[in-house]
Amino acid sequence: MSEELDAETLEFAHRMFDLARDGATAELAGYVDAGLPVNLTNDKGDSLLILAAYHARPETVAALLDRGADFSRTNDRGQTALAAAVFRSSTDAVRALLAAGADPDDGSPSAVETAQFFDLPEMLALLRPAA
Repeated sequence: MSEELDAETLEFAHRMFDLARDGATAELAGYVDAGLPVNLTNDKGDSLLILAAYHARPETVAALLDRGADFSRTNDRGQTALAAAVFRSSTDAVRALLAAGADPDDGSPSAVETAQFFDLPEMLALLRPAA
């Protein structure tokens, strides 16, 4: 019986990660509000927040941040949600993460390094407004 439960739990978790990727904000927020760990991570260390940021889902990013998602977490490759949002040039997600306190220099590569490497001056301007 426990194997069946494990398979169901795994399937549920995959569905939650898909909701983050797809930007199904209301549905995902409902699950978090009902007790789903806001910092749930997959087998690669990607949190719901990192997945939402990588897939350029700023509304989902904002909803997860409002529910206490840890913006400083890194995945197994050292990437942060902010670096993911920068890579995707998701201005609204970058702004939400910065407003929440995300550090542009955290992670490896950091959000700043990502913007520099991929030649994203508009993202660099968001990360370093005085530069």
